[in-house]
Amino acid sequence: MSGLSSACGASERSPVCSRGRLLKIHSLPGHAGRRPIHPDGLTLRLNRDWRCAAFRREPRLLRVAACERNRSVSNKTFDSMNLNPALLQALASEGYTTPTPIQTQAIPDVMAGKDLLGIAQTGTGKTAAFALPILHRLAANRTPPVPRTTRVLILSPTRELASQIGESFKTYGKHLGFRVAVIFGGVKYGPQERALQQGLDVLVAAPGRLLDHLQQKTLDLSRTEIFVLDEADQMLDLGFIKPIRQIVSRIPAKRQNLFFSATMPTEIGKLAGELLKDPVKVQVTPQATTVQRINQSVIHIEQGRKRALLTEMFSDPTFTRCLVFTKTKHGADKVAAYLEAGGVEAGAIHGNKSQPQRERTLEAFKKGKLRVLVATDIAARGIDVDGVSHVVNFELPFVPEAYVHRIGRTARAGADGTAISFVAGDEMKLLRDIEKVTRQKIPAIDRRNDRQLASLDASIMASGVKSKASMPDDGRGDRQQQRGPRNPRRDGVKLEGGGQPHRVRKGGARDARPTPERAFDPLARERPRQAHNDPRHSGGGGTAVAVKPEGEIKRRPRRRRPSNGGQGYAKA
Repeated sequence: MSGLSSACGASERSPVCSRGRLLKIHSLPGHAGRRPIHPDGLTLRLNRDWRCAAFRREPRLLRVAACERNRSVSNKTFDSMNLNPALLQALASEGYTTPTPIQTQAIPDVMAGKDLLGIAQTGTGKTAAFALPILHRLAANRTPPVPRTTRVLILSPTRELASQIGESFKTYGKHLGFRVAVIFGGVKYGPQERALQQGLDVLVAAPGRLLDHLQQKTLDLSRTEIFVLDEADQMLDLGFIKPIRQIVSRIPAKRQNLFFSATMPTEIGKLAGELLKDPVKVQVTPQATTVQRINQSVIHIEQGRKRALLTEMFSDPTFTRCLVFTKTKHGADKVAAYLEAGGVEAGAIHGNKSQPQRERTLEAFKKGKLRVLVATDIAARGIDVDGVSHVVNFELPFVPEAYVHRIGRTARAGADGTAISFVAGDEMKLLRDIEKVTRQKIPAIDRRNDRQLASLDASIMASGVKSKASMPDDGRGDRQQQRGPRNPRRDGVKLEGGGQPHRVRKGGARDARPTPERAFDPLARERPRQAHNDPRHSGGGGTAVAVKPEGEIKRRPRRRRPSNGGQGYAKA
């Protein structure tokens, strides 16, 4: 590196000279059209002073510069970032020592209080990139939380991602004692209102429920110091841009803004330009690129035989924990029920499921009780499940960028993974769009007109397929899961003459003495005793005590006022 530095007049310490003007390598003379990428995902940038004869004489110097840059990044650890010792202790207990590229670039700037615009593919550690410096800043300026306020506000597009971010803050800050709460819809307001009443240091929320609390005046954002918008591009897809603007209008203008996204659509770029002030832009990879550790493949198959092909694949024992993505909610239920009929433990998660059902299914998948989790794109962002071996795109997404987020659920934390996509005849255009955006040609296999799949599908359909997969058991049984806890005195108790078990006398007998039989008295304003209303007759063996004559006038019930003067009406 010393020869390169002397040839270009650059410093020994860094490839950046005193001018501080950076250029990408592909803009240098003689290298137009090239875009060398750092092995860890960093786009290599060089100083204008390096644009000299040394590069024209020796192109391999470019590779030397890239290797030197790689070495400087990989050698950096969390201990060298001057983080709070309590954070370092929490990271050590979790086994984290080396930061990812986006964490290396983002943490120092966020600790300095600068606005940040981070663009990185999923699975690169964006949550820790803003959670660690935020907790460091809160610990450096610790103040007691004011009731119904929060110092940090983090917006998340989905409930599952909000829960994951909240857990990350609690894990990293477990030695700091900060108050962290998560707010989203689908659950009761009471616990959320009690948490807000105490005052919070960190609040992770979904936009919809957050606006409800703002309108009910249970939350005040006038003391918010840091605002984080995670997965901003999915916020745009879900139509949250207008609610975001309403929320931002209630936050003080003097604040720190952090935007993180995998892509940068025009609308998000416009919103970032309005809210960010002189932001530091961190982009560790080109937009919409896939992780290189994922082995991707495409299988051409008819739409009607996709479920049979998916069931056949699970005969391979390497499919230990698999995520299957569908386009529609109803389709997710049908695929999960089909897999269950084929002998594969499967569950479904989508927007029509209640929050307890979604949490129970996701927890069963994390614990290994379910081998397959069939989901819509609700789980394509930020759901960090360890050990996902395969991701299957049962149907290709309409948006090519969603493909990147789907397959990013595997090959996390340095592991390898496999992504398989089923492509029908009407999905070829979607496949071409994905290959164009991801800048690659995905290898393909043809399984069309496969008779073995046809016979497998016929046998599974003949065995019977439910409309929905059964919910994972939480230890209480199906009936108790649906109705909640039951009174143990009432389970399995059936009295001989009917009645309610909790009203049984202490002696054990329902009646101390039997009621004597007596004839029906019409003048006593009684209804004739019949088998269905006489408690003395059980088992359906009783007969009517009195039979109404054929020509008798049918009266209305006595509890209602007659509308015709009490004359009743004659039987036709």
